[in-house]
Formats: sequence, C-alpha cells, structure tokens
Amino acid sequence: MSGQGNSIVEIAEGIDGYELVEQADHSMNLDYIIRRIALRATCELAPGASLGRDARIRNIVGDSKRISIGSHSIIQGELTVFNRDGQIHIGEWCFVGKDTRIWSAKSILIGNRVLIAHAVNIFDNLTHPVRAADRHLQFRQIAKIGHPFIADLGQRQVRIEDDAWIGAGAFVLSGVTVGAGAIVAAGAVVTKDVPAFSIVVGNPAVVVRELSPDER
Repeated sequence: MSGQGNSIVEIAEGIDGYELVEQADHSMNLDYIIRRIALRATCELAPGASLGRDARIRNIVGDSKRISIGSHSIIQGELTVFNRDGQIHIGEWCFVGKDTRIWSAKSILIGNRVLIAHAVNIFDNLTHPVRAADRHLQFRQIAKIGHPFIADLGQRQVRIEDDAWIGAGAFVLSGVTVGAGAIVAAGAVVTKDVPAFSIVVGNPAVVVRELSPDER
C-alpha cells in the first residue's frame, strides 16, 4: 500500500483482502465499501450486479443474505431490511432508480428484468404501529438505541414479477403482487394486486387497459 494518495481500493486491499477489492472496484460505492470494511452486514451481489454511487444498503437485520441482487442488476436507490424478518431479493437485469426506497419487514421479491424508476416507494409494512402510544415508543427506541423489533407492523409480502415496470414516484404497498409484464404508471398508488400484462394508473391504482399480444 503506497504512502500518499491511497485509493479506497488500496485501503480495502490492506484491510480485507482481494475479495473486498473486487467488490469495491466493481461497485465504486463508498458507503458500501466503508460498511464492508467495518464488517457490517450489507448484501449479496451476484456477478455483474452493481451499486450506483448514491445507492444505500441498510441491513438492520444484520444478515447479508437477507438482501440479494441478481447478476447485471443496477441499484441506485435504497434497500432497507429491518424488524428481524425483513428480506429483499432482486433478480437479474433489474434497475432500481435514484431516490427509490424499498423497505422490508417481511419479504419483497422482485423478479428478472424489472424496471423500477426513480423516487418509487415499495413497502411490505406500515413502517410504524397503528396505535399512537406504540408509535411514540417506537420513535423513542429508534432515537436512543436503533430500530426495535415490533411484532405487528402490518407486514405482508410484496411480489413484483418478471418484466414489470414501475413508473417514477409510484407507491407499491404491503401485500401486493404486481404481475408479470405489468406497467404501473408514474405516481400511481398500488393497494391491490395488478394483473399480468396490464397498465394501472391513479390513486388508488386501477386497471386502464391490458397490453395487446404484440406489446407483451
């Protein structure tokens, strides 16, 4: 390791060996590299998968296997797992845009070739308890010691199937399945299942049409 002007890759090589160097050089995401050096849980990156410079991996569960990113997928947003059971699994050749947040307290499964635009929110939970006193207690615990385990956050699995497209600023809420090849319009709020090869718009999102055979 040279004395002055050490790159982050050189620093990583000195601390955590060549495996980390390859990951660091591959992703070039400083937040990810620092967390790896600090031996904190991050995610599993398949060959060819990458994190954009501003991507954030927040693995509060503490198990890197709970977040997996398939080969050739590009993540520019934030992936967060918490509440012990959280997990996010993203397939191959997917894209997650900048300022998108995918937060799991249960299970979020994203298929292959899924495009998720910028500023999308995908939650498999309510993030806070319904009862006001419990919300306040949760906030106090987060502020003092970190995110607590709470048994009931209304968590239900979210599935986004192969070849779906989620438009900018959309919300996909707990318990929803977005079918294969479906399109969620920009700004839509998805509160119930989206049929395969359909287009949904609005708040709450409703089907406006099905894709024709030559559009599939």
